[in-house]
Amino acid sequence: MQPFGTIRAVQTAGEDGVIFYTSGADLAAQNQAITALHQALVAHRPHWLTELVPSYDSLMVVFDMNEVDYHGVYQFVKQLPISDTQSKSASTLHRLPVWYGAPEANDLDLVCDATGLSAVQVIERHQQSAYTVYAVGFAPGFAYLGELAAELAMPRLANPRKAVPKGAVAIADRQTAVYPDVSPGGWHLLGLCPVNLYNPGADKPTLMQAGDQVEFYAISEDEYHAWAQKTRESA
Repeated sequence: MQPFGTIRAVQTAGEDGVIFYTSGADLAAQNQAITALHQALVAHRPHWLTELVPSYDSLMVVFDMNEVDYHGVYQFVKQLPISDTQSKSASTLHRLPVWYGAPEANDLDLVCDATGLSAVQVIERHQQSAYTVYAVGFAPGFAYLGELAAELAMPRLANPRKAVPKGAVAIADRQTAVYPDVSPGGWHLLGLCPVNLYNPGADKPTLMQAGDQVEFYAISEDEYHAWAQKTRESA
């Protein structure tokens, strides 16, 4: 299966999957191409499609082996009408509140020491970007967001925590994320977000989808607790 268009490589995945890898000037361009391909497949969904798994620069297409084979999937995707405007119009902007410096999720001193920035500067820079959801994984509802400002890039912790609190806003490398539930984790924590990111009983259990946009803004401790209380009551 040969490359075509923005697709730089195609490979099989098990008995019922094909992975398409995109090309681009940078990761943002590659991810936008993946989002466009994903949305095109959703819009023109073939009867044999069982699952789509988007990632940073790839999309796995899982198919019903009784209806189509690898070659049929490849040919369908190759002739699919794909446009950047389609991917842009399909994305959702999420504005997430953050109580920066919350005691349960506060590595600001470590980040300041490593970057040479003050806590105020770290918080300001974290809010300055509109982030793209590059992929959803690791845990249900965990969205990998990028790209983080280069001056905030941090390595992962040498000794990951056994339990990161639900709603913890974190950074690692050129990425940022919000932990949707309590879980182990090795990212540096900046604060807490009171928004529920994962609801297994909902029609769409995951709040954020690949290709969505995310902005963060600061709230006070009192605002955080009031919001968190409303979230618990509505659960």
